[in-house]
Amino acid sequence: MTAKLYCFGESGNAYKAALTMALAGYDWAPLWVDFFHGASRSADFLAINEMGEAPVFVEGDLTLTQSCVIQLHVAEKTGKFLDGDRNEILRWLFWDGQKGSGQQGALRFLMNFVPEEKRPAEAIKWLSGRVMTALGVLDRHLEGRNWVTGDAPTLADLACCGYLYYPEPWGFDRKALPHIDRWLDRIAALPGWKHPYDLMPGNPSDRA
Repeated sequence: MTAKLYCFGESGNAYKAALTMALAGYDWAPLWVDFFHGASRSADFLAINEMGEAPVFVEGDLTLTQSCVIQLHVAEKTGKFLDGDRNEILRWLFWDGQKGSGQQGALRFLMNFVPEEKRPAEAIKWLSGRVMTALGVLDRHLEGRNWVTGDAPTLADLACCGYLYYPEPWGFDRKALPHIDRWLDRIAALPGWKHPYDLMPGNPSDRA
């Protein structure tokens, strides 16, 4: 049975789920959510996810929301990307939700997808400081390591990289964070890896 992932290319949270399925060899297909025209707030979408957020994973009678929940389901079903200390993997999944993607996504949205005249300068400045501090934590953690936890890629890697491949400028400079830079290259070298705009439908050029 082919699983369906309601997603859109601009979403790093959706990318975490999509990338996990792609690298695990999961049978899945993307369904585009036209987020920027209000699709996630429609009655039909709210019927499958009351939170009004993508991604949403549907497989038969099973519906899952929140990217980390989807990632864990895929990993447990395939036996992939959970090798090593489970507590450490979960620690970084939760860190990403709060300090990583949870802040990076908001900053990228404010700096790129809010009309320029409406962008809140003070909020962007404050959030930029928090994002860069958190990225510094991740960069230092990756010094001398190939992967976030253990000796092989895990869900921790596939969560923490969620927003770090996007081309839109939001203050993230890979070359200024050399350990993250090399780690992102290692993830991109995994068989089945694709850029978010290649893996999921929807990107800024579609709305130009």
